[in-house]
Amino acid sequence: MTRHDTTLSPMAELARNVAQPFESARAMPKSVYTDPAFLEAELSQIFAKDWFCVGRADMLTEPGDYTTLSLAGQPIMVIRDREGALRAQSNVCLHRMSTLLEGSGNTRAIVCPYHAWTYNLDGNLRGAPAMTKNDEFCKDNYRLPQVRCEEWLGWIMVTLNPDAPAVADQLSKVEDLVGDFGMENYSQTFFETHTWDTNWKVLAENFMESYHLPVCHAGTIGGLSKLDEMVCPPGEEAFNYHWILKEEHFKLANAHPTNTRIEGERRRTTFLLAIYPSLLITLTPGYFWYLSLHPNGVGKVDIRFGGGMAPEFVNDPDAQSHFEAVKALLDDVNVEDRGCTEKVYAGLCSTMAEPGHLSHLERPNYEFAHYLNNRVNPS
Repeated sequence: MTRHDTTLSPMAELARNVAQPFESARAMPKSVYTDPAFLEAELSQIFAKDWFCVGRADMLTEPGDYTTLSLAGQPIMVIRDREGALRAQSNVCLHRMSTLLEGSGNTRAIVCPYHAWTYNLDGNLRGAPAMTKNDEFCKDNYRLPQVRCEEWLGWIMVTLNPDAPAVADQLSKVEDLVGDFGMENYSQTFFETHTWDTNWKVLAENFMESYHLPVCHAGTIGGLSKLDEMVCPPGEEAFNYHWILKEEHFKLANAHPTNTRIEGERRRTTFLLAIYPSLLITLTPGYFWYLSLHPNGVGKVDIRFGGGMAPEFVNDPDAQSHFEAVKALLDDVNVEDRGCTEKVYAGLCSTMAEPGHLSHLERPNYEFAHYLNNRVNPS
């Protein structure tokens, strides 16, 4: 039976869906994308508990550099402190609870826009106007709540969960898989935020399979990859992946002539890494780009979008033209992906929509469904 069963919760529908072996698997039921109850389970069981990627560490290089986000409903800032360490902490004032910083930027101190309570970069309260007549007030008792923050291969990772395993331990198999690429040494050259009109999982799944490339990306990268050269192995507990081979004439996706780390066919291999829940990395020997996704209701997704170059291309005499070429390509690819993923969400909202069988090239989507099921339906 494939038709949506209104007597089952979306969590139960997903459990039934993943009970099928991959050889007969179908796409996830539409309630997983459209039901507010499933979103609430995701926020409490996934985004409030797993590691979330904020971006690249080299986007925050100087003391006072910061970026802000909302994680499972919690306003958070990540800031480079005076000692040079990355620090994540609450972005809510401890007085009347206004949010403090907005967007990204640089600041010498954290000043509340409501009553000018002022915090040092480490979250300790520096001063508060007109508080001397409150006998109980002592600024030394105030510090912004701290949030776990770790840097891993150049990525800034945060979690609200004090018991989450260390990122390096959880993702050690990623290092085994792509360690020769030296991802930690890639330089970010752009960072943007966007909101699209689709469910976050639709965009995540779009990234996880390259089955759509020849059609959705016919105007850009669709002709640079061949379906019969895509390899989609079973995933790991904390991530899934697949790889494709890029044509040798696509120079930016191939290893630079001065790159001696990567050998053989890997010099033209592109890895697509989906690190749960929502860090999506396209890693080539020449450049990288990524999306970090967070739900904004069932029908919208907030996107942290960035990318850059491998060190050999950064140090190349034509570096600036390389940056511009990659950014122009990725902007065009994003336009195509937005059109496709917003159409999928519109279709999911139809009463006549039903999930079909998966291609062998959609193995990562099957793995993703199992990850989601394990989180929202813990045994």
